[in-house]
Amino acid sequence: MIPVNRHRLWQLGADAGLIALAWFLAFKLRFDQLRLPAYYEDYLGWRTIAFVVALKLSVFIAFGFYNRWWRYVSTRDMWGAARGVLAASLLTYLLFYFIPVHEVRIPRAVPLLDMLLLLSFVASSRMLARTIIERPPAGSLVAHGREVIVVGAGDAGQLVIRELQRSRALDATPIGLIDDDPRKRNMRLHGVRVLGTTDDLEHILRDHRPDELLLAIPSASGEVRRKVVDAAQREHVPVKTLPGLHELISGDLDLAGQIRPVQVEDVLGREPVEVDLESIASYVAGKTVLVTGAGGSIGSELCRQIARLGASRLVLVDNSERALFEIERELVDERGFPAGVPVLADVGNRVKLRQVMESYRPAVVFHAAAYKHVPLMEANPLESVRNNVLATKVVAEVAIEFGVARFVLISTDKALNPRAVYGQCKALCEWIVASYGLRPDIPTRFVAVRFGNVLGSSGSVIPIFRRQIERGGPVTVTHPEMTRFFMTIPEAASLVVQAGAIGQRGQVFVLDMGEPVRIADLARNMIRLSGRDPDRDVRIEFVGARAGEKLHEELWSETETVTPT
Repeated sequence: MIPVNRHRLWQLGADAGLIALAWFLAFKLRFDQLRLPAYYEDYLGWRTIAFVVALKLSVFIAFGFYNRWWRYVSTRDMWGAARGVLAASLLTYLLFYFIPVHEVRIPRAVPLLDMLLLLSFVASSRMLARTIIERPPAGSLVAHGREVIVVGAGDAGQLVIRELQRSRALDATPIGLIDDDPRKRNMRLHGVRVLGTTDDLEHILRDHRPDELLLAIPSASGEVRRKVVDAAQREHVPVKTLPGLHELISGDLDLAGQIRPVQVEDVLGREPVEVDLESIASYVAGKTVLVTGAGGSIGSELCRQIARLGASRLVLVDNSERALFEIERELVDERGFPAGVPVLADVGNRVKLRQVMESYRPAVVFHAAAYKHVPLMEANPLESVRNNVLATKVVAEVAIEFGVARFVLISTDKALNPRAVYGQCKALCEWIVASYGLRPDIPTRFVAVRFGNVLGSSGSVIPIFRRQIERGGPVTVTHPEMTRFFMTIPEAASLVVQAGAIGQRGQVFVLDMGEPVRIADLARNMIRLSGRDPDRDVRIEFVGARAGEKLHEELWSETETVTPT
């Protein structure tokens, strides 16, 4: 049985009428005359037609015809309808042929004609319903809501176009498409014409004056996104985008619902690093994994990815009650992972950490807990040493004591030729990990991962600049020539998981982050993305380098041997 509601009732009624009509017309076409021979008239009696309708509707229900909305009918649904009609017609023919319902057997041509007619009726009725529902209402030939030009005429672009046309709630009408494939010029996608390529974008924007530009290429590189954004900004057209591939994979399937403003992460100009985690994460699948600093930016993303990779249990260690509560509830409520164990503890407390290790016996430890704000560590050097260096030594020694198979340390590019207390502490942490990792009497495999600046992490420059722009400025930059390497939080966490899989004893891994980014350019891009002018609306103020800061960061030194993975 199927649940009864008004949508299914009118679908059943419509199909019942189509079945009766196809059956009647099949006989009329077979004999090509107004009146049937008398010995076939029983086949058009109301009892026979009612039997055929009931039989075929039962088959349609069995094939799931009424589990779908006609307004969302697809090619796959059409193939399902064809199979259902074929099965219903074949069953009807066999029953009439082998069971003597009437004195004369049914003509062999009638079931074939009936099947073809019914298939055309079923398919056309559903397509007609979708066309009528999606057709703009009378009097709305003029675009309603915002006029939008969509960049990208691929799969994502056509899904977005269809959703914009279908949903009045989005309050937008697509008026054109942009695509760099010259073969698509002047082609139409759901009735929307491809106007040109991104090289023609400024000219197209001047001619059509849309209210918004939508970038619908999830796999677009940062360079392509920046080209589109720059052209739109010169014509003063706001830009929105679909998220990147890693966000789409972890998010929902409603592309139109994921449209968001372009962010500075989208225009860094570097291809995002895609890691096939499933192929290299067997070492965490089915294992107990412990993450220190689980409530932090990197730690929480690590927890999300490890939960997705099938860890049997995830021990979340953090000394922040609020952060620990939030990541534990997210894993349970949003990720469907109930096997998280929140532990409120300071990882520098050896007694507490031994209790945790003894209770849960983790096979893998990711050590992300650390104080990381450079000026604060300059003002509190002893606390930096206690929480970063001594705590790392405690975690490493307790991991060895309880037979942890793999230990991964989160480090930083500031550990190389360090000037600041924070960088010096992280350099000592790398030495601790390397010294334990190279000892043949210790079975635990120790590795470290060296990051650049992580976009969007707590205390990073992005949220600071964003708050300053919202207040109207000034945006404070330490030095006009200062540069930094940048990576996203998902990239950072993926690198950590990958390093745990391929790392050998005492190795340090570094993400190839491309060319460093000038902080002043980053500030200007963020101001432009907010719809303002960096020279007129929001002022940039250079305040001088802070204690311990370097003008340019490095990823490895001349004394280190670098090998690509």
